[in-house]
Amino acid sequence: MLRVRKSAVGWAVALALTAAGLTPASPAAARQQSAPTIDWRPCATDASAECGTLSLPVDWDRPRGERFDLSLARRVADPSTRQGALVFGPGGPGDSGVDRVVNGSSRFSADLRARFDIVSFDPRGTGGSHPVICARDLLARQPQLIADQAQFDAVLANNTLLRADCRARTGALYDHVDSTSAARDLDAVRAALGERQLTFHGSSYGTVLGQRYAELYPDRVRAMVLEASMDHSLGTRAFLDTQAVTAEGAFDEFLAWCARSVDCVLHGRDVRASWAGLHARTERGSLPDPDRAGAALAPFELSRLAHKKLYDTWRWPELAEWIVRLEGAATTSSVRPLADEAVAPYPFAVFCQDWNLPVRDYREYVGHLGRAARLAPDLRYPPALFALVTCLGTPTPVANPQHRLRVHTEVPLLLAATVHDPASGYGWARNVARQLGRHGALLTYDGWGHGSYTSSPCVARAVDAYLIDQAVPARGASCPAVEPEM
Repeated sequence: MLRVRKSAVGWAVALALTAAGLTPASPAAARQQSAPTIDWRPCATDASAECGTLSLPVDWDRPRGERFDLSLARRVADPSTRQGALVFGPGGPGDSGVDRVVNGSSRFSADLRARFDIVSFDPRGTGGSHPVICARDLLARQPQLIADQAQFDAVLANNTLLRADCRARTGALYDHVDSTSAARDLDAVRAALGERQLTFHGSSYGTVLGQRYAELYPDRVRAMVLEASMDHSLGTRAFLDTQAVTAEGAFDEFLAWCARSVDCVLHGRDVRASWAGLHARTERGSLPDPDRAGAALAPFELSRLAHKKLYDTWRWPELAEWIVRLEGAATTSSVRPLADEAVAPYPFAVFCQDWNLPVRDYREYVGHLGRAARLAPDLRYPPALFALVTCLGTPTPVANPQHRLRVHTEVPLLLAATVHDPASGYGWARNVARQLGRHGALLTYDGWGHGSYTSSPCVARAVDAYLIDQAVPARGASCPAVEPEM
């Protein structure tokens, strides 16, 4: 049974942050942004939700300079039960918070929706908030894996061209899409909503935003949930290794489910051997790509597609059926039409401004590949490998580099972590909890999937109690696994 203790109250304590890079905006800058407004109107696709924009500085160090419009959406609570506003931090990077509110606000319980306006936004540089735009052909030149030193050098050169192209097409905002800038946007959203303190629920990449906000504005945090938290303290090797172990562990859980469940079409078979056969075919270039007629499925893409299907347990049967289809000679291929436009949005740009993941040369890169294959012999290629390619050659220092968290909030941040999360590993959450110390509380879900609020009624009750009443789960609190229902 989940036990909770009531958190202390009293928000008058102002905590100084003297570490470099952690100081909030100056009083003068705060006065210049003291009266932001959002012009709420019925959303075009669903008039029951409200959409709006908030004018914000492109560069928070130049608050009187160029501005952009942050796109937001909200669903208002019942005035008779309303406590305030709950701001949702979308994941990705690149997920749309506006779309979440307009089309997916049922993610939150009826009790939360009755107590709080549900508010979210498209983070700067994505969706409706001045998206980063780049040449499609330059984006297409980024390989999933690097084959040799010549290609390593070519990626470095192409990434230099890509950064210049994105900057030219996007404008000044391109250099300011980092999560520190987004955290200052978030504080402007809080002020525009008329909230003295922020009530926040961040998911996956949205937890990087939440962590940074809590560092910059600890006295303005009322309650903050970090679901499927990322660990923004890891260097290149640790980031890759932990993600490889996490992905492999989730695949092991899928195999265990197949072994015990007749709902798995591979039940009774040696699934690991079947999977190894598919990998061997991708290495030979003889496995058809189900989404591109006449093309072979690449080794990295095989791992990536399987990894995505591990995010939700309801997709496990789909993954098993997909493996069966790939094995068969009659694999159906369909053409995925390519867009004709010469440019494309590039929401991943934020990652290269939040992470410094240097790789000196191809020899070091090959070392990462080999180690990942040893740690994850089935999934072999963790998605983080593509992040290395994408961010290769990024000038340093980056705007929001990895660092050990320094958070001093009055109410502990609540980390909702899943033991078998395929993307945000449980080890990440435990390490973040250690960094937070008494300013964090870890709630463990002993189940599967990327996230836990919608998977476990026990987790949902604990999160709701924390957001509504600031009831912090007791040390060591956990929720039992919910067996996949097919």
